[in-house]
Amino acid sequence: MDLSRLASVLEASLDPSQNKQAEIVISQEEKKPGFSVSLLQIVATESYSSTARLASALCFKNFIRRNWSDDIGTYKLPRGEVSAIKRELIGLMISVPANIQYQLGDAIGVIADSDFWERWDTLVDDLVSRLTPDNPRINNGVLQVAHSIFKRWRPLYRSDELFTEINHVLAKFGGPYLALLENTDRLIDQNQTNQAVLSQLFSSLNLLMKLLYDLSVQDLPPVFEDNLQSLTSLLHKYLTYDNPLLRTEDENEAGPLEFVKSGIFEVLGLYVHKYEDAFDQSVGQFIESSWNLLTTVGPETKYDILISKSLQFLTLVTRTPGHARSFNSDNTVNQVVDRVIIPNLTLRDSDVELFEDEPIEFIRRDLEGSDSDTRRRAATDFLQQLLAQFQKTVTEVVIRYVNHYLSEFSKNPSVNWRSKDTALYLFSSIAAKGAVTASQGVKSVNELLNVVDFFQSHIAEDLVSDSGVEPILKVDAIKYLYIFRSQISQDQWREAFPLLVKHLGSSEYVVYTYAAVAVERVLALTNDQHQPIVSREDVSRLSSQLLQHLFKLIERDLDPAKVQENEFLMRCIMRVLIVIREGVAPFADTVLAHFIKITQITSHNPSNPRFTYYHFEALGAFIRFASLSQASKLENELYPLFTHILQTDIQEFSPYVFQLLSALLESNPSGSLPNYYILLVRPILAPELWVSKGNIPALVRLLSSILQRGSSEILRDDLLKSILDIFQQLVSTKTNEIYGFELLENIIASVPHEIIGDYFAMILQALLTRLQNSKTDAFALRFVRFYYFIAAKSDKGLGADFFITLMDQFQSGLFVQLYLNIILPETQRLVRMLDRKTAVIALTKTLTNSHAFIERYKKGWAYSCEALLKLLENPPIPTATDETIADQDVDDMSFGVGFTQLQTIKRPPRDDWSDISNVKIWVAEQLQTANARGDVNIVNCANERLSPEVRQLFSAYTGL
Repeated sequence: MDLSRLASVLEASLDPSQNKQAEIVISQEEKKPGFSVSLLQIVATESYSSTARLASALCFKNFIRRNWSDDIGTYKLPRGEVSAIKRELIGLMISVPANIQYQLGDAIGVIADSDFWERWDTLVDDLVSRLTPDNPRINNGVLQVAHSIFKRWRPLYRSDELFTEINHVLAKFGGPYLALLENTDRLIDQNQTNQAVLSQLFSSLNLLMKLLYDLSVQDLPPVFEDNLQSLTSLLHKYLTYDNPLLRTEDENEAGPLEFVKSGIFEVLGLYVHKYEDAFDQSVGQFIESSWNLLTTVGPETKYDILISKSLQFLTLVTRTPGHARSFNSDNTVNQVVDRVIIPNLTLRDSDVELFEDEPIEFIRRDLEGSDSDTRRRAATDFLQQLLAQFQKTVTEVVIRYVNHYLSEFSKNPSVNWRSKDTALYLFSSIAAKGAVTASQGVKSVNELLNVVDFFQSHIAEDLVSDSGVEPILKVDAIKYLYIFRSQISQDQWREAFPLLVKHLGSSEYVVYTYAAVAVERVLALTNDQHQPIVSREDVSRLSSQLLQHLFKLIERDLDPAKVQENEFLMRCIMRVLIVIREGVAPFADTVLAHFIKITQITSHNPSNPRFTYYHFEALGAFIRFASLSQASKLENELYPLFTHILQTDIQEFSPYVFQLLSALLESNPSGSLPNYYILLVRPILAPELWVSKGNIPALVRLLSSILQRGSSEILRDDLLKSILDIFQQLVSTKTNEIYGFELLENIIASVPHEIIGDYFAMILQALLTRLQNSKTDAFALRFVRFYYFIAAKSDKGLGADFFITLMDQFQSGLFVQLYLNIILPETQRLVRMLDRKTAVIALTKTLTNSHAFIERYKKGWAYSCEALLKLLENPPIPTATDETIADQDVDDMSFGVGFTQLQTIKRPPRDDWSDISNVKIWVAEQLQTANARGDVNIVNCANERLSPEVRQLFSAYTGL
């Protein structure tokens, strides 16, 4: 395909009406040699539309993520293509518009993760050579590339390899960086009246601040420490700098000044936190500048990030006792509260507008923890840090303000309602000690205050009243219960919980959403005995109406984007279903109809990953509990919906659908395999489905579930070889090896041994190849688990002797090498109770049933006995059935990356020996039975092969 045609297809990929067909064409094109270079050529060609160039950059980024290298660092692309990309990419990124730079920067980050610095040791020299003394546009491109690479260091743990990389960079980049910083400062001074040049120079300064953070994040570079005085002078200069040409007229849009100053505060926070000894003498001037900024900057939204960063800096400063002492007086705390805390806690008109016009955005900023850059969050953190240092003083000062604002509210509630909002926020800020936890809210409170009395005196009335209360005050009341839910007794919750449920009927979006959030969290709350605060019986009585109402709120606007806008409502549905469990059965048909309807609507354009997750988590809970009474009905109703999703390739839904199909099968393990599952097998073996990392765990589970219910159909249709090919593909990579072993063990457990035996040579060849060529500790341990899995199944035609025979067909004596060098040394590293149990059973059967160990490997018999006794010192005990369904943290950075497990239908570990509960008793019985059998004398073996100490321990365990 020529470049023009490819550019058109790429542009179409960004059009929702054409993207499916375009993606099919792109997936075919990307298999051709030189595809990535073609993408870069489109990006570089200015005659193509900006949309086509952006689409090409996006495609390039995603292509590189999938195809640059495998998990051991081997290039997937031809060497020539790799070299061409490295040769062209840096210069290209420097020359393209900013929106394209970001995409190429992400691609460079992926390449750097694999290759920098040892396989791309010319990169830093290349960057430095492109820096110019007087062209900020070019410099900004270079700095953006550098930041794309060096920002990778921010979340990493310290290691020798990391510091070798950082030192490599600093040796080449440190000096030029300081020179460019100094030169940029000089050019800014020279261009005070040139707005266009000044804006570009401040873009450079903003990137230089990001790089200062990147280069300092792990340790203070010597080149910076040697120049710390000049660096701090420059930071202070631009923290206090002003120029009307750099101000934005839009009250909502931050400008170059705000970005640079925010970056400076981030650097200052890092240096205060990590390099106090070197930086301490300079802190005072920045505290003063922060105070001046906080007391002079207005309430406009464009300053929000700057104010937040400034407050975060002061919060870090006050963690140091020496600097905190300057705040330790009633007068100083009073000034801080009056001039800094309250102005940044008080509701602004823009906040009220957000509440009314973009309610879901208001909720996300205020509730989820994503509000770390809001003024309220930053001011609260600063106040709580002062409280931690000077609890009595801060409490007394703030309570005076709380009482003042409550008094102002009482004078004219309809007009002064914001005063009450401020009072409640202030009180909550000093009443809570520590962060609000996801599971329990505030766990520790200020002992100088009584949060329950305050609720009853000032807040409860807002929940009880049906009218005359401002919606935001309703939200404040609900949020107060949400935050302090662990401080409220079970008896008090019996009165408060119905009030929360009542507010699900509010006409105000934010009010009913907060109510859903609070209801969901309270239903998940347990007491010290792990019993729910709100009983299942109490919830079950309300559940039908509660679910109907929640579904109605979600479906009030059937536009796909609106249906999936509010993930908090779906999370509440999920929690109600988890709590009532089998209680859903009487109205299961209604609930199922809602789930099908919502799935069909949102499948047209999935746009909210969190809603999607909670939707399928809730559907998983429904399947888990409703299938206990109507498994076949659910299969028949849901299968057409799920197959439609798979056939139309809705990639956002597929990993969830695979898990749900598995759960449906597993809910009826004794039933025959329905024909539609048989028809599904060939499509799910298609190689393209196994490319996505997010699909693999779910597909393995689905194949395993199909095998357990329909292995005869798999064999009838001659599909076993294709499934084993999938196993080989998975086990060959570090990323997917655990899923390869999982699939293999399920194949062996489901397929008759006389059939699977024909394939064991191929299976072991794949495993031995990995052990020989790219063995890792994780793979070795997983191999040991697999060996014990086979050795424990001697009653199924497998066992230790079966494994030994196969191994020795590859190479005489190979099993002995593996057993002595890998299997026995790794045995005690088995951690999971089921793995240890399997090892105990396998070792016991080896001692009692293995002719090879009894007759040939006499030392091996003794070593196996010693390994068994060590395992019995910490015997595996049956895992208690845990009915708790863990919460998935959707705010975690890794959420949505790769595979997301549905917790409501998480498959418990398979125990093929569930009838064995007490392994110590079982081991003794097996050894005694074998000894009495006559064909093997266990006592003689023990006397001849074990040392006296081990023999004594053996006798104590076995009674022999």
